[in-house]
Amino acid sequence: MCDANTWTLLVESSWLLGSRLLYLTSPQLRGDDVELLQTTLAKLGFHCGRVDGILGPKTVAALSDFQLNYGLIADGVCGEETLQALDRISGQSGEGPGVVSVREYEKLRDNIAFSSGHRIVIGHFGAAADVARGVVRAMRAASFEVALVESTDERAHARTANAFQADVYVAISLCDDEQEMVMFYQSDTTISAGGYLLASELQHHLSTPGAPVVSTVGSRVPVLRETTMPAAICLLGLRLQESRVIPSIATAIEAWCRNPLARAE
Repeated sequence: MCDANTWTLLVESSWLLGSRLLYLTSPQLRGDDVELLQTTLAKLGFHCGRVDGILGPKTVAALSDFQLNYGLIADGVCGEETLQALDRISGQSGEGPGVVSVREYEKLRDNIAFSSGHRIVIGHFGAAADVARGVVRAMRAASFEVALVESTDERAHARTANAFQADVYVAISLCDDEQEMVMFYQSDTTISAGGYLLASELQHHLSTPGAPVVSTVGSRVPVLRETTMPAAICLLGLRLQESRVIPSIATAIEAWCRNPLARAE
């Protein structure tokens, strides 16, 4: 079904780097060209925040820093001259994930030393209200600061989680029994390390003997793309009716908060 989110992604995917000027606007520019710019800057060591295809202040600051270092006018506008400079230099950057992934892993390691006081946002989109509310109660009983988002609008979830300055966001939603999965943010050029490790922790605790296999899947759905913290969506079927699903999700989140790198070891 070509809904509003699908159409938006189709339009954003049509942009090629160099087909338009990139600069800070309101609303912010979005597209695959922005994502490629962010990826290139990250590989060169200029930290633009999350590689999400959204041109925000951090991307403009990284772009201006690159321009200043290269000897260009640091106006934060990606035009032909800046693209030529990026093209000349990027051939020497290698194929690694770039500074964004390095910074994310560093932040996760720092979180191990501060395993208490995490702020959690739990969300649902209408079909898993009882489970989401049960997870909130379990997390609050474990002394976590938790907010609940109940909306069918994914971007409302992202706005709430970002405003709450959450350390982690987890949504619970309904799916076909044969397609149970935990989604995290991933695009053609980048992956959220924290989101992937969070999804892996949730997969581990949700995988029970005799139950359908739960997979982890990268996705660019709006809520995963626009949340600034590690985020995951649990897509579950009949498992939502099981009494153990609530403690499984709550335990997975608590385990991730204690050591977000556990599934990387």
